[in-house]
Amino acid sequence: MSIFKRTDFRLFFAGAYAEMGDPGIHLCELDLRSGAMRILGQTDGIANPSFLVADMEAWRLYAVSEQSEGKTVSFAIDPADGGLTKLNELPTLGADPCHLALAKARRACLLASNYSSGNVNSFALGEDGALAGIRSNVQHEGGGVHPERQEGPHAHSAVPSRDGKYIYVSDLGIDRIAIYRLEDGKLAKHGELRLPDGSGPRHFAIHPSERYAYGINELNNTLTVYAYDPGQGRLEPLEHVGTLPGDFRGENYPADVHLSPDGRFLYGSNRGHNSLVRFRIDPGSGKLNDPEWTGTGGNWPRNFAVLDGYVLVANQYSGNIAAFRRDAETGQLSPAGRELAIAKVACIEPLNPGAL
Repeated sequence: MSIFKRTDFRLFFAGAYAEMGDPGIHLCELDLRSGAMRILGQTDGIANPSFLVADMEAWRLYAVSEQSEGKTVSFAIDPADGGLTKLNELPTLGADPCHLALAKARRACLLASNYSSGNVNSFALGEDGALAGIRSNVQHEGGGVHPERQEGPHAHSAVPSRDGKYIYVSDLGIDRIAIYRLEDGKLAKHGELRLPDGSGPRHFAIHPSERYAYGINELNNTLTVYAYDPGQGRLEPLEHVGTLPGDFRGENYPADVHLSPDGRFLYGSNRGHNSLVRFRIDPGSGKLNDPEWTGTGGNWPRNFAVLDGYVLVANQYSGNIAAFRRDAETGQLSPAGRELAIAKVACIEPLNPGAL
């Protein structure tokens, strides 16, 4: 029987910083009854697969290879045991790709954000799901006020609209959300939105209602709430909210942002404070209120995932994934008392295969 058919377990891939000869991609399972996790399989042969994205309709996984000559790599996922078979790899024509996303307009394409070089790619995908070539390569220009972190552009994520028509690129180096139209797999400039100097936009999420969107800003410890127009692709800032308790004075760099499936709660990760912040979302305005902080059970929560009554947090520096139970009514998190050791873990990609 396929491991994906077990109803009491949830599978996920974890990506980590690793040398070529060491396992960097880990197939893991979460026991939904206890919160226990274990590794089922490992894949090596790729340097620093620090971000992953899965297409479970096609049974494919895509990974960055975060290095000075960046690459993206495609894999086939075995529907029986979740094992990976490498299909191919292509260069990103940039340095240190740190984020991937799938855009499914008329035909699926893969979006890659290159942090150090500040360029964004769209890759065509073949019938077999392998990478079929770069359709566009857009280079950002400029810088910001932070002398060390904003010396040039740093594309940190590219997030597609639900219909795949628009792409929202958070560029930490130039304090902008660049908005593109996706036309025949190519990125065409549509507009941009400038954030306050020194914000450092990093990750971005669109509310299930498609009325609001949210961005987390790494350099000034804020979340930005946007009014969102899915038809025209427009964003309008509504408010900027701090990610930290008022009495915290230490160094901190927010990283990841996710919404609960019902759209009632937003979560963001704080690296330094080592917490997840939970906000309630006002259904009428999309604004954030009632913040609550939960320690992440480790050091440097780079990435996390919200799933099936749990939140899993990848603590990069302490090398562990910590499990938290999530109350669907309050959004509150409580430690499940379980963790999984993975050195330099950087990304969690839940698998949603649906009915087989």
